[in-house]
Amino acid sequence: MTNEVGVNPIVVQRADPCVLRHDGQYYFTGSYPAYDRIVLRRAERLEDLQAADEVTIWTRHDAGAQSHLIWAPEIHRVGDTWVIYYAAAPDDHGTADVPGTAETFNHRIFALTSTDEDPLTARWVERGQVDTGWESFALDATSTVIAGRQYLIWAQQAFDVRGHSNLYIAPMADPWTLAGPAVELSRPEFDWEVRGFWVNEGPSVLVHGDRVYLTYSGAATGIDYAMGLLTAELGSDLLDPASWTKSPDPVFVSDPSAGQYGPGHNSFTELPDGTPVLVYHARTYTEIAGDPLRDPNRHARAQVLRFDAEDRPVWGTPVPDTRPVPTSTAILSPSGDPQ
Repeated sequence: MTNEVGVNPIVVQRADPCVLRHDGQYYFTGSYPAYDRIVLRRAERLEDLQAADEVTIWTRHDAGAQSHLIWAPEIHRVGDTWVIYYAAAPDDHGTADVPGTAETFNHRIFALTSTDEDPLTARWVERGQVDTGWESFALDATSTVIAGRQYLIWAQQAFDVRGHSNLYIAPMADPWTLAGPAVELSRPEFDWEVRGFWVNEGPSVLVHGDRVYLTYSGAATGIDYAMGLLTAELGSDLLDPASWTKSPDPVFVSDPSAGQYGPGHNSFTELPDGTPVLVYHARTYTEIAGDPLRDPNRHARAQVLRFDAEDRPVWGTPVPDTRPVPTSTAILSPSGDPQ
């Protein structure tokens, strides 16, 4: 597959990438591998994000619910408000208090907002935990506004469902408050979703033509990690699970021929002409020494998304790298120096 993005990875050592195009600029955030802060970058071109200055706009608390494992921030624009959703935990270890599951971390979803013009220099307001309706492992919140209505979509554990996380949707009263109960859209059920861990996570929304595409990731975060898909008709009731069709097979998987493994936790952005771009992370190797959580080398990548004659996405396969990437476990600064 050809790729007009130009250079990949677009940012090294930043997993769970989120890219927002706004007023001619690309804003990038992702999981910082020390899991202790939220960072932002800005550039006019996707291929320039690696060299862009990285700004820390929030750091973890010294203690309490937001003091450990800051994961998967996403930046959104809702009206005239910048919103960042992220997951945080009170500790750095999991619990095994749910029958039939392995250890689960203690994350909850939180939000920051700002009405300042520039998010890199903004005064951010902590809105606290997003109340999803019950207390359990929750993460990977994303948001979309369709027909003037904001929705939150996220991953959370349900105590009566086997596995680590399912996907839920709810309407929003404001960017940090639900306006109605959570509705389950998907749970781990197919073979590809339950390899290593029973997981549905990392949702992202693309509206194209007359359809709404909801991508997500499943399985453990190694070579089996892959991207799944739910589809709904634009104009249907997105809060009705019957409006959604789930694909039984993953749509984006590891490609050894391209040297890309475990692609997933994607987001969507666009080229200046509006062409959709798929953003995701992947590794270049399969053997990970030690705890995979402490391996920083899931790199952010981007490629143009094609469509077929029926205007449906052709997801393709991860493109090969054109920029050198690190393989050591050292965490690099934006300049490429160890930190």
